[in-house]
Amino acid sequence: MNSKNTSSLLLQRPTRRTAGLVLAATAAAFALTACQASGDGSAPTADRSTAAAADQQAPGGQKDATKPHRMLWMGDSIGEVQAPPLGAAMTAGRVAFKSIAAAGGGGVVGEIAQPTWEKLPKELKSFKPDVVAYQITTYDWGTPGEQRAAYERLAKTVNDAGAELLIVSAPPFKMDDFYSSHEAAIKAAPKSAKEVADKHPDTVHFLDASPLWGTDSTAAQAQRGKDGIHSCQQGSAAFAAWFGEQLKTQYGFAPAAVDQWATGAWTGDKVYAPLGCK
Repeated sequence: MNSKNTSSLLLQRPTRRTAGLVLAATAAAFALTACQASGDGSAPTADRSTAAAADQQAPGGQKDATKPHRMLWMGDSIGEVQAPPLGAAMTAGRVAFKSIAAAGGGGVVGEIAQPTWEKLPKELKSFKPDVVAYQITTYDWGTPGEQRAAYERLAKTVNDAGAELLIVSAPPFKMDDFYSSHEAAIKAAPKSAKEVADKHPDTVHFLDASPLWGTDSTAAQAQRGKDGIHSCQQGSAAFAAWFGEQLKTQYGFAPAAVDQWATGAWTGDKVYAPLGCK
C-alpha cells in the first residue's frame, strides 16, 4: 500500500504452513463458492508468471477454443495478496498466468496510475494474454467522468492488444484516515466500470464480487485480515475459487478442483508475512 498506510502492514509475523491453514483455505474456498451456487513463495508477487500453459490443448491435440489461455492479472496490494492462489488455480487449470498487481499503485485513474500505463503495453506485448483481469484498486480516485475515461483507455489498450478485459470490483475494506477523503470516489468506481463494460459487451465485462465478499469490511464474509484491508490465505483462496466460476460462466472455462491447488508453496508466499496471517 502507499507509504502513508504502511503502519498497518508492518506486523511482520511469519506465516505458518500447517495442515490447519491448508484445510481452512480449502474449506473457505469450497464454502463460499457453494454459497454462490454456482506460485511459488520465492517469486515476487507483482511479477509472477506461469507461462508453461501458453498453448492449452484439448484431447486429440486440438486447441481449446475456450478462454483464458493466458491471463494477466492487475490490481493493487489487495490484488497482490490474491495473486498467489489465483496463479496456482489458473496453472492447475492449464492457464498461463502473470500478475502485475502492485503494492502502492497498480491503478489506472489519475496521476498515480502513470507507472501502470508505462508498464502495461510492454506486458501486453511480451506476455500476449487473451484475457486481462483488472481488479479496481483502492487508488481509482477521481470523478465518475475521470474514472470512465480511464477504464475506456484501459479497455482500448487491452482490446487493441487482442485481449478481452474483465474489470472486477474490489472487496470492501477499512476506510481509514488515508482513504476516508476518497470514499465517494471509491464507491463510485464500480458503477463507472460497469458503464464502460456495458458499452463494449463483446470485449469488456464487469464482475461484481459483492456476492462473494459482501459490502461490510468488518463482517466475517469479507474475510479481511487484521488491517481490515487485505485478505490472508483463506480469503484469497476463496476469491480464486470464485473467480474460476466466473470464468466458467463467461467463457466456458473448466476450473481445476480446489483440492488440486489449495495446498502448496503459495500458502507461504512472503506477501502474507506483513499481514500477521496465521
